[in-house]
Amino acid sequence: QVQLVDSGGGLVQPGGSLRLSCAASGFTLARHAISWFRQAPGKEREGVSCISTSEDFTYYADSVKGRFTISRDNAKNTVYLQMNSLKPGDTAVYYCARTISYCGEDWSDSSNYDHWGQGTQVTISS
Repeated sequence: QVQLVDSGGGLVQPGGSLRLSCAASGFTLARHAISWFRQAPGKEREGVSCISTSEDFTYYADSVKGRFTISRDNAKNTVYLQMNSLKPGDTAVYYCARTISYCGEDWSDSSNYDHWGQGTQVTISS
């Protein structure tokens, strides 16, 4: 059974950091590109970052470039999202997702994903 479990969210002050984890099971993580998405209240879900199977390619939303870093450890079946210099606008539920293809120009199109984590809440507030 394919499963993605998101964790690592929490409440932090502006300027703080968090590291999210996406633990995969039921499939070979090394064969799939993985992305992080987020959804804030009243807003559409948006792509945050994507990482290719061997980390050769990474993509980031303009709003998080230079602040967030995606990485993966295929041996541990886990993908990470390191989030630094957090802003109130980063407040959202964050989800990891498994691609049905690869990280390309359309990586932020949610129709390219077949399995999703349950989400982890990230709240940035003073």
